[in-house]
Amino acid sequence: ASKAAARAAHRSAVRTAYTQSKDTFDSVFNRFATHRACAVLRTPTAAAAPKAMAAAIDGGFKIAEFTLTTPGCLDTLADFRAKYDGRVMVGCGTVMSTLECEAAMDAGAEFIISPILIPSVVEWCVARNIVCVPGCQTPTELHAAHALGAPIQKVFPGVAGAMAWVKAVSAALPMLKLNPTSGVDLDNAGDYLKNGAFGVGLVAPLFQPDAIAAENWDQIQANAVKVIANVEAAGPYVAK
Repeated sequence: ASKAAARAAHRSAVRTAYTQSKDTFDSVFNRFATHRACAVLRTPTAAAAPKAMAAAIDGGFKIAEFTLTTPGCLDTLADFRAKYDGRVMVGCGTVMSTLECEAAMDAGAEFIISPILIPSVVEWCVARNIVCVPGCQTPTELHAAHALGAPIQKVFPGVAGAMAWVKAVSAALPMLKLNPTSGVDLDNAGDYLKNGAFGVGLVAPLFQPDAIAAENWDQIQANAVKVIANVEAAGPYVAK
């Protein structure tokens, strides 16, 4: 009995260690609703990641996602959280397990993003008041993520019909908060937002592989300036 009680106490302590306040949860969610565009970074080297993300931030991005597929992701995430805390919201992507959730939170992540719907990850985050954004492909999957408690649902990969699909799904299922990434570019990001998307994620169109290879950080900053202008023209999210 004592061992069982000790295990229960340990589980409770672990949960408490990562639990966020309701105010923190609301702040993260509201920043997604206000800024609406997330810079999603994948680079082939650890050295390129901070320079590329700094260029995107200099161009106007207020939400930064470092993916676990990038070498040194958590170290870079921790550095950016310390440097930009309160000015830029920093989170972790390609999170595939609860252990990776813990590692991301230890590094300072303010939100958790996954490319697919993993119920255990969503449930872990929901139990701890952590904003999570699971990847989904169909209306059924998107609603399943919502029902599990995910406050925002990532549309991934891109869907046939693009923004017309987003418009139709958001109209039929207004409780969803759709966040498309694949298929969103510098020119159409604002159009997605005007057609029902809650937010958007910018990946390769923002962080062009050739620009990263050439260390052309000015180009990435210019990409950011362009897309942020389109996003800001759409305005903050207005609940249906």
